[in-house]
Amino acid sequence: MSIEKKVREIIEPIYLVGGSIRDRLLGKEPKDWDFCTPLSPDEIETRVKQAGRRAYLIGKKYGTIGFKLDGAFIEVTTFRTETYEKNNRKPKVEFVKNLHQDLARRDFTINAIAKRGNKIIDPFNGRRDLKERRIKAVGVATHRFKEDPLRILRACRFSSQLGFKIEGETLRAMQKLSYKILTVSKERWMAELDKLLLGEGVILGLNYLMAVELLKYMIPELSIQFMFNQNSCYHSLPLWIHTIKVVEQMPKDINLRWSALLHDIAKPFVKKLNIKTGYYNYVKHDLLGADMVERLARHLKWSNERRESVKELIANHLREDSPLKEADDKAKKTIEKSGIYPRPGVTLECLKRAIKNSHIPDEYNVEIVNGKVTISKKK
Repeated sequence: MSIEKKVREIIEPIYLVGGSIRDRLLGKEPKDWDFCTPLSPDEIETRVKQAGRRAYLIGKKYGTIGFKLDGAFIEVTTFRTETYEKNNRKPKVEFVKNLHQDLARRDFTINAIAKRGNKIIDPFNGRRDLKERRIKAVGVATHRFKEDPLRILRACRFSSQLGFKIEGETLRAMQKLSYKILTVSKERWMAELDKLLLGEGVILGLNYLMAVELLKYMIPELSIQFMFNQNSCYHSLPLWIHTIKVVEQMPKDINLRWSALLHDIAKPFVKKLNIKTGYYNYVKHDLLGADMVERLARHLKWSNERRESVKELIANHLREDSPLKEADDKAKKTIEKSGIYPRPGVTLECLKRAIKNSHIPDEYNVEIVNGKVTISKKK
């Protein structure tokens, strides 16, 4: 018997909702099991306990009760609406009996689908957007992003994870309101950025971050890379395209991906024209980059382990001696535990290899003309 059917034996009526049904419709096994119901939080709690399960009440204030089933963690939430006061990210929640009202509060159409048994409830055409591989805000895009500006970053993250483009009106609203990301906590930023960096479509997600100007407010040192021409005998690609290609080439370890994203962060600040060759030199951009990461790590509230790992990789990414002897121990241990790349020094070797492999042509075009953002895959 499926988890969905087992949950219905405990709580009824109930609907599979959000990312859970989205993943099912995409042919994937859900990572999270989210359900919604017209039952009150107290009624949900009672039925979970009657089934002999422990009820987790940490989200009860917002209508969410959790419990474990067959090794999965299940969350069941009462139908609700949300209203936001100005400059307050915590919504005022009102429990309702209408499923449509509950779906209308959600961020994107692909997350505003519900399923009960064999019946799909899709009032905002989320299935069409899934088929067309498109991220579109529910209702008026500016309203959704004003309610919670983190949704602007979430759109970029979903683009990276799913490889979806962002619908035009939604994209324009993101660009218009990107400055509001400054009202969101750094911890929430990092949760989304980490997921974005590990996505299958990471280049597309990073290009959206740049195109809607989120990076200007989150990591301004990176935002200037978009228009920066390296003018180097070593690199034929513009700096931003080179950077995102390095990220794509890296294994899916979060410290490695961050080191790739930031490895040339200091280049625009140290460039010096060589009169004889006509090319720019970037002397000690590796060392200055490591210093910049120290400050950035505090800004983004990184752990000490991540800060030291990324700093060490960036400081050493130009070294010509054997990388197998010089890799950062903490970064090395991270990879060794994963079992993916267990050889000593492999983290620095991975970064160097990724930089070398980034010389292939980029996969996406990014254009911003008269405020209109266009991101397209090269044919």
